[in-house]
Amino acid sequence: MSPVRRSNGSTAANIIMVIADVMALILGLWILMYLLDANRANELVQFIHDVARFLAGWSHDLFTFDETWARVVAGYGLAAVVYLLIGHAVAGRLRRY
Repeated sequence: MSPVRRSNGSTAANIIMVIADVMALILGLWILMYLLDANRANELVQFIHDVARFLAGWSHDLFTFDETWARVVAGYGLAAVVYLLIGHAVAGRLRRY
């Protein structure tokens, strides 16, 4: 049996995918915490909110729905989807090389 060789591109692709997945997970976690009305005085909730706000800074107030929950879901959800799409697309390109 021959050993499986992994290229540096594959390792870099895995790292990029994991980073994109973690970013999307944090954004999704904040959406869930917001919808479930998590205690904002809690340090974990505040940390997740701060990181999610940083990650979705470009899309946070992109939509102007009347309902606040819809703005949170659309703004943070869009950022999560974009990070997943771009991260996995870049990882796929790196795996080819």
